[in-house]
Amino acid sequence: MRIFRLAVPALAVCVALSACGSQDAGGGTPTPTPSGAQPATSQPTPDPTASPSTVDPTPPSGPKTGKPGGPSTPPGVGNTSLTGTVQSGVEPNCVLLDGYLLLGGPRDVLMPGARVEVTGRVEPDMMTTCQQGTPFVVSSASRS
Repeated sequence: MRIFRLAVPALAVCVALSACGSQDAGGGTPTPTPSGAQPATSQPTPDPTASPSTVDPTPPSGPKTGKPGGPSTPPGVGNTSLTGTVQSGVEPNCVLLDGYLLLGGPRDVLMPGARVEVTGRVEPDMMTTCQQGTPFVVSSASRS
């Protein structure tokens, strides 16, 4: 009698699992598989008779915009200079200057509260653990 009480629930579980495993996502009809066809999102093949793109790879030169104390050149173009007061970040050992996360440089100069001038380059795609600011790799720093 004890075996019967264990066998019935086990059999019910097996039946339920086998019923779940035999169902298709398409409601019983098999889903066709692609057979060499291109996906609908593929790019069209370029026309060999078309002329190449005439996009100028040099950035436009114009007035430099930005907030006071911000970069003197657009981010990503050579060295940039920043001037302002260093602030501490939310994470330990993270320091910021005008929204830029200062990476590297002399830590005795880049202390929170110090007024400094730093030179370096903006690296917007660099990953950091500081959780804030645009990464700025410092090549030199001095108190101002």
